[in-house]
Amino acid sequence: MQTNIPQSILDTPEGKEANAILRSCVHCGFCTATCPTYQELGDELDGPRGRIYLIKDMLEGGEATAETQQHLDRCLTCRACETTCPSGVEYAHLAEIGKAMVEEKVGRPWAQRLLHKALVKVLPNRPLFSALMTVGRVFRPMLPQSLKAKVPKGKKVAAYPNQEHLRKVLLIEGCVQPSMSPEIDVAAARVLDKLGIQTLRTGQAQCCGAVENHLHAKEAGLKRVRANIDAWLPFVELGVEAILSTASACALEIKEYAHLLKHDPEYAEKAKIISDKAKDLVEVLAEEDLSALKVDTTKKVSFHAPCTLQHGQKLSGRVEQLLTKVGYDLAPVMDAHLCCGSAGTYSILQPKLSETLRDNKVQHLTANQPDIIATANIGCLHHIQAGTDKPVQHWINLLGHV
Repeated sequence: MQTNIPQSILDTPEGKEANAILRSCVHCGFCTATCPTYQELGDELDGPRGRIYLIKDMLEGGEATAETQQHLDRCLTCRACETTCPSGVEYAHLAEIGKAMVEEKVGRPWAQRLLHKALVKVLPNRPLFSALMTVGRVFRPMLPQSLKAKVPKGKKVAAYPNQEHLRKVLLIEGCVQPSMSPEIDVAAARVLDKLGIQTLRTGQAQCCGAVENHLHAKEAGLKRVRANIDAWLPFVELGVEAILSTASACALEIKEYAHLLKHDPEYAEKAKIISDKAKDLVEVLAEEDLSALKVDTTKKVSFHAPCTLQHGQKLSGRVEQLLTKVGYDLAPVMDAHLCCGSAGTYSILQPKLSETLRDNKVQHLTANQPDIIATANIGCLHHIQAGTDKPVQHWINLLGHV
C-alpha cells in the first residue's frame, strides 16, 4: 500500500510504526472473511481493510469524524484478521494508533467520557472492584437480569498449596478474576503443585495494564506496566521459570510489554526480559507429564478458544490438544475462530453487537450438546455464561481435582 503521510507524523514513533504497517498491506481482503463485525454488519468500514483505509486517511491529513470513531470503536481487536493475513499486517498495533488519534481529534459525548473514566478507575483497581462485587452480590436478587449476569455468585475456594519445590513460577492474579472466579488460580496452583512446580505470588493487586492501554489512558497504563516490571523483576532474578497468567488476555498483554516500552530508554530492556518470561498457562502444562492428575473425563466438553489465545498469542489448538491428551471428549465447534464478543470492555461499550456475537458463539458451542463449556479467559467465561444455562468454566478446572 502506498502512503503519503506528512513528515511531521513520520518523525513520531507512532507515525513511523503506522507507516510500516500500512505499507505491508496489499488490499487483498482476506481479512474480511474472518472479521466478526464485518460478518455481522456487512459494511466494508466495519472490517479490517476498511478500518485500515480510515486510519490511513487520518494519517495523511483527512478529516476524522464521529463516524470514523464509530467504525473503529466497533473493532474488537480480536486479531482474527492477523491470523488470516498472508502479508503479516500487524493490524492490532495499527488499530491502537488509529483509535488514539481519533480519540484526540474527535472527543466523545460526556456520557461516553464518564463511562470510559469509570471503567479505567474501577476495573484495574482490585480492592475497589472487589468491594463493588461484594455489594453487588448482596443485592444480586434485586438486580435486573442484564446486571445480574455480570455479578456471579460467590464461591468457596480451597487454599493455595504451600509446599516448596525447586521449580517455581510467578502467578499474576490480575484485577477482576480474584473477585469473580478465584477458583481458577487456585486450581492452577494445585495442578502445578502436583507436578512439582511451586506457584509464587506477589501479594499485590496488579492489573496487567490492558484496560488502561486499550481505553486511551496510555500514560496511566504505561505507569502501571513499569510498576509491574519493577515488582516482577526480583522474581526473575530468583529464577522463576515463567511469569504466568491463567487469563489469556493478561498473558498476551504481558507479552506485549516489550512492544509498549520499546522506545523507553530506561525500561525497554527490562520490558523485554518480562515479555520473554511471560507464558500462558497452557504453554507450561503442555510440556509436562499429566498422567499423575486425577481427571474426570466422563464429561463432554466444548472449548471456546479466546481471541487472545488463538490470534493474539498464536496458541490455537494447544488447549484442545492438552484436554484430548488427558482423555476428554471435545465437541467440534463451528466458526471457532470468531470472537464471542467479550473483548475486554467491549461488552459494556458495545452491548448490542457484543450480545449478538455471544449468542452466535453460544449456538455453536452448544450445538453438539456438551456437558461443560470450557474457555481460557475470565472475560469470555462470564460473558458466555450470561448467554447459556450450560456451566462455563476455565479449562484448568477440568484438571484441578488433584
